[in-house]
Parts: sequence; structure tokens; C-alpha cells
Amino acid sequence: MRAEVIDLHNKPILISGASSGIGAATAIACANAGMKVALMARREDRLKEVADRIGADQSHIIVGSVDSDEDCERALESCVDRFGSMYAVLANAGYGHEQACHTSSQEDIRAMFETNFFGSLRLVQPAIARFKDQGSGHALMVASCLSKIGLPHYGAYCATKAAQDHFCRAMRMELHNTSIHVSSVHPIGTKTEFFNEAAKRSGGDLDLAGSSERFMQSPDRVARAIVKCLQRPKGEVWTSWPVRLALGASVAFPGTTDWALRRVMKKRRGENS
Repeated sequence: MRAEVIDLHNKPILISGASSGIGAATAIACANAGMKVALMARREDRLKEVADRIGADQSHIIVGSVDSDEDCERALESCVDRFGSMYAVLANAGYGHEQACHTSSQEDIRAMFETNFFGSLRLVQPAIARFKDQGSGHALMVASCLSKIGLPHYGAYCATKAAQDHFCRAMRMELHNTSIHVSSVHPIGTKTEFFNEAAKRSGGDLDLAGSSERFMQSPDRVARAIVKCLQRPKGEVWTSWPVRLALGASVAFPGTTDWALRRVMKKRRGENS
């Protein structure tokens, strides 16, 4: 039995990391679906560019960082003040870097968890409290297909995404039989600023990151999938069935997965040597 389609017209959504990439594309797609969109990020100039594309009636800018409790609470309150309510929240802000797990400083690992995982919780937990008061809502976290696997030199990033994935599933079960939905989003390699930012944080060119052009997708594709999930809520949002199936197989056959990862690492190191 297909779930009832939710009319998104005039329903407000708060999106973090909304100044570029998946966040910006989703903000525009949500606006095109009739939603009111509160845009949160640190770069005001980039937020204004996205807001200009949406229009003043449907958009609201909130400059702030998900690393800050105060900024997140202010963003939630500002969305409600501007639009009168909040139906959905998309926790999208995050970053990665390339470094061996055994040489990564605990300070760097904690910082990544602070943004990617705790930054998501700072928005989602208080948002769900509001949803419970109003009787409905939808919380989403943009995790990654890598939430299902630990890649070498990206262990910290994968761990933050796995934490998002597990919390979303747990909250989804805890809120079962309510009108509050919780979803995790699992993009594959996406053409955004992520890889440029990862290179900066890694101190140079990336040796092991990225996919071939054939396996890269546009942020618009992810945005469309998120809007579809808002209209017909489901637990996990995937944009590539082959990757989803392959990662499912990787859990069933860990030895084979380890062998394949060693081959990929060897090949990429050879190409970059």
C-alpha cells in the first residue's frame, strides 16, 4: 500500500549547509515544490545568492554554524518566527578529509564529529520536540552511502555518517505510529565543493577520494530524491540502486570487501605515484 502523498505547499523547512551543493539544490527544489525555506550556513553572500533564486516570499536567511548550540536554537526559532511554523528540518552541513586513521589527531576527529554528527543533532533533536508539540513533522539527515562502510583514510568521515544513519534509524523506530518521520539520505559521489574542501583540509591533492565521472551525480538529483521523500516519507533515501546493493553485499562478504578495497587503494596509489 502506497503512503499518502503529503502536500508540501507552504510547509516550512530549515536546511543547514544551504549555501552550496546538496543544501542549496534542495532548498531550490523544496521552493519549487511550494515549500517555505529557511537557509542556514556560515557564508551570508552565498546564502543570499540561493535566496535570490528562490524569492523573498519563500526564503529566509540565517547566518550561523551548526557547531554552535546558540546558532542552531536561533535558526529554529527564526524559521518559526518568519514562517509561523516548521514542518521539516534537513541537517546537511558537514565535511571530510583524507588521512590515515592511526595518524589522525583526536582533536581533528572530534571536530569532524562536532560538525557532521552533533551539528545534525543540534537541529534535529529540538526540531523533533517541536514536531511532537504540533503533531507532525519530518527530520532528515544527509548521511552518505559511506555510512555503510569504512573506507581507508576516511574512517572519521565514515564514522560520522554511520552515527547519523544509526541515530536516524533508532529515532524512526522510537517515533513509529506517530506523524513524525525521520529519514537518512545516502548520496554517492556528488559534484559539490566537498572534494575541494577535503583537499584543503588534507593539505594537498586527494589521493584516494572521488569516483570516476560515471559514478558521480549532480546535487539536483539528490535534491529531487529528498523532495520525493518529503512527499512520500520513507526511512532511507538512496540515489543509486547499484551502489546500495553493492554496499549491502559488502556487509555480507567482509573478506571480499577488504580484498576489493586493497585493490582500489593499490591502483590509486600507483596512479598517483
